[in-house]
Amino acid sequence: MKRIQPVLDSLRGSETGKAAGLAGAMIANNVIALVASVAFGRMFSNYGALAALISYLLILTVAGQALQVATAREGVLGQLGVGEDLLHTLERWARSLAIFTLLATIVSILLRQPIADLVGVPRYGWAAAAGVPAGCLYLEVSILRGALQGIGDYRTVGLSLIGEQAFRLLGGVTLAVVGLGISGAYLGSLISYIAMSAYCATRLYGQLAGPSHNRWSTGSTARAAFGLWRHVWMAIVPIGALGVIQLLQNLDLITAKHQFDTRYATSYAVAAVAAKVLIWVAMGASFYLVPETSRRRAAGEDTRGVLLRALGIVGVCAIPCLLIYAFAAHPLLSIVFGKEKAIASDCLLPLGAAFTVLAATYLAVQYMLALKRVWFLAVLGLVAVAEPFLLLQAPKHPAPFATVVLGVQAVGAVLAYGTALRSPGSRPALGSSAGPAGPAELEEPYTPEPVA
Repeated sequence: MKRIQPVLDSLRGSETGKAAGLAGAMIANNVIALVASVAFGRMFSNYGALAALISYLLILTVAGQALQVATAREGVLGQLGVGEDLLHTLERWARSLAIFTLLATIVSILLRQPIADLVGVPRYGWAAAAGVPAGCLYLEVSILRGALQGIGDYRTVGLSLIGEQAFRLLGGVTLAVVGLGISGAYLGSLISYIAMSAYCATRLYGQLAGPSHNRWSTGSTARAAFGLWRHVWMAIVPIGALGVIQLLQNLDLITAKHQFDTRYATSYAVAAVAAKVLIWVAMGASFYLVPETSRRRAAGEDTRGVLLRALGIVGVCAIPCLLIYAFAAHPLLSIVFGKEKAIASDCLLPLGAAFTVLAATYLAVQYMLALKRVWFLAVLGLVAVAEPFLLLQAPKHPAPFATVVLGVQAVGAVLAYGTALRSPGSRPALGSSAGPAGPAELEEPYTPEPVA
C-alpha cells in the first residue's frame, strides 16, 4: 500500500488524473440519474408525464451547457477578470440573471397552460411553469461551473455534478411523498440547481476573495468588464454546436417511433438509454478538455495531445461497455427494464458503438469550440440533417436500423476529427500576439467586439 499511494497521489495531480476524475464524476452523475429514473418510474403510474417535463427542461439547459464552455474558455484566459475582479464580474452577471429570471418566471406562469399543452402534460400546468425558472437557474450553475473550470478547480466541478443529481433525487422524492406527486418530483431539479449554485458560489468566493490570484489565468483583466448578455452572444456558436450534438443524439429515437410498432419502438428506446453511457463519460472529460485546450493555445503549445488524452479516457471506458453489449445485452436489459422491454436487445451493440463514436465526436466539437473554430458546424449540421432521411430508408427492424445509426455517427466523427486535427491548434503566446485584431485572432469570427 505504501508503494501504491505515491502512484495514486501522482495520478490525482496529473493531467490524465484530472480528466479521469471529471469523467468519473459524470459517470456517478449518470448513475444517480438512472436511480432517480427507476425510483420515479416505480413511484408513478403516469411516469410519461414526468419524462415529458424533464425532456422539456433538458432542451432549456442547452444554453447553460454552452455558457459553461464559454465561461471556462474566457476564464482561463483571464478575460473575465482575475481573483476579486472575477468575483465582481460573476456578481454583476448574477444580478442581471436574477432580473431576467424574475421576468421570465412571470411570463412562464402566465403561459403555463399553453406550455403544458405543448409539452403534452395538460394536467400539470404549474409544473410546466417551473421549467423556465429552472432553466434560468441552470444558467447560473453553468456559469459558476465554467468559472471553477477556468481557475482549475475540477474537484468542485465534479462534486457539483454528483450533488446535482443527488439533490434532484432526494428533493424530488421528498416533495412527491409529501403530496406533490409528479410536480414535486419535477421540482427536485429546481432544488438541485439552487443548492449547487450556492455550493459553487461559496467555493469560488473562498478561493478568489482576498489578495491571492488564480495561478491558472494567463491573461489580464483589461477586458473583464463586459456584461452577461455580451457573454451570451459570444456563446451563440457553442449553443449551435451543442444543438447539433443533441440532434445527432436523439433523432434516431424520434425516427424509430415512425419506423417500428409500439413494442419495438419502446424496446429500442430502452436500448438507446443503456447505449448512451459513454456520452456522459465524454461530457465529464470535456470539463477538463476545454480549459486545458484554451490554456495551451494561449501559451503557444500544441493542443492536440489534450484531445487525444480525453479521447483515451472514453476509449478505456468503452471497452467493458461494448463487451457487455456484445455478450450480455438481453440479460442486461431484462434485469434493468424487464423482459418485455428487451425484445430489441440485438440492437444494443451497434447502438453502443454508435454512441461511443458520438462521444468521440462530442469531444472533437468541444475541442474546436475551445479553439474558437466555427465552420465545422456547417459540416456536422449537414450530417444531422441527413440522418432522419437515411433512417427513414433503413430496414424496419431495430438491429439493421441501429447499424445505419452507427454509419451516420461514423461519418460525423470522421468529418469532425478531420477538422479538429488539421493543424496543431496552437497560437503564439499572449506576449507575442499582434493584439485582439491581429493574426492570432483571425480564426475567431464569432467573438464580436462590444457595440459602442
